[in-house]
Amino acid sequence: MRNYDLTPLYRSAIGFDRLARLAELAANNNGNAGYPPYNIELKGENHYRITMAVAGFAMEELEITSEGEKLVVKGTKNTEQPERQYLYQGIAERGFERTFQLADFVTVEGAHLENGLLNIELVREIPEAMKPRKIEIGAIDSKVLEGEATRQQDAKIAQAQPAA
Repeated sequence: MRNYDLTPLYRSAIGFDRLARLAELAANNNGNAGYPPYNIELKGENHYRITMAVAGFAMEELEITSEGEKLVVKGTKNTEQPERQYLYQGIAERGFERTFQLADFVTVEGAHLENGLLNIELVREIPEAMKPRKIEIGAIDSKVLEGEATRQQDAKIAQAQPAA
């Protein structure tokens, strides 16, 4: 029987939905966590790049899907290639599926394959309504205050006078 370390679940789980998602991710870890290797770069304040080493995969063997907060990169080797006899095989040619959890407002801008590296460009586009904005603090004009005081006095006098 395997012993599972659930410490990460207790450290930062708030609410049952997050706890269930973390448990599901832990259970679905199929031992393929290190393949293929990847980098995540910060290219600018709101621009990111995921670079994956996908040596041996052609463009048509790679699939990228973005659904909600999930980015899934899948590689499927073409099985129609002629059987080869290797003396040593150091380049893994097995299929893979790697899932990335995207933060709020992060979208995929594009992807390209170059020299065995798959580059996925990401951008964070925060809606105007969600961006912080500066609120100017102004002084109240003394004439406006006098006019308001006069209106309040007139309203009190009108309430005190009996209706004719």
